[in-house]
Amino acid sequence: MTSSDYPIYLVDDDESVRRSVGFMLKTSGHKVEPYVDGVEFLKDARSLDRGCVLLDIQMPEIDGLEVQTELRERGLPFPVVVMTGHGDVDVAVRAMKNGAVDFVEKPFAKETMLEAVGEAFDQLDRSGEKSKRRKEAELLVNRLTKREYDVLVGLTKGHPNKTIGFDLEISPRTVEIHRANLMRKLKVSNLSDLLRIAFAAGVGEDAKMDSGARAPD
Repeated sequence: MTSSDYPIYLVDDDESVRRSVGFMLKTSGHKVEPYVDGVEFLKDARSLDRGCVLLDIQMPEIDGLEVQTELRERGLPFPVVVMTGHGDVDVAVRAMKNGAVDFVEKPFAKETMLEAVGEAFDQLDRSGEKSKRRKEAELLVNRLTKREYDVLVGLTKGHPNKTIGFDLEISPRTVEIHRANLMRKLKVSNLSDLLRIAFAAGVGEDAKMDSGARAPD
């Protein structure tokens, strides 16, 4: 998906802003879906396509910061660009600390808005590439037998073959055989590439390297 294919969700209770900003973005080649306030946007948020949110700070019922927080708590990875009025810079800083990509202060120049939206699209591209890498890695890892997967988990913990064998109640030699097989199935020839695929697939996400663990055999 190219940047121009991502929709922009324009959330602002001011009709004139929705109209003018929406027109500016559309004439720049972007898809724009306007929302009259944060409540209406949040009603649809879970069913929306991936895109960026252009979010006004000062809105009735629920303000921009609350909308931003709600999106994060729901696990919805929409990059947010905050729009602020004069004197709301301190609020914008809070939004940035809360994960906003950027903020633009009204009135803003067209170039300023397009640059901020471009940064949001870049974030979407990066997250999309990460998702693609994870799917590819998961396909490889799914080829492993349960015992090969268990050995892989041990490697992500930084354990040597002897420790992995002890934990799995098999010999270090058997661990070596499983390790060789899983490396062949994952199409890697060294430990660093092996771990890169394992972590991309989410293997060992809860397994931190022990501070005193030595490198695997």
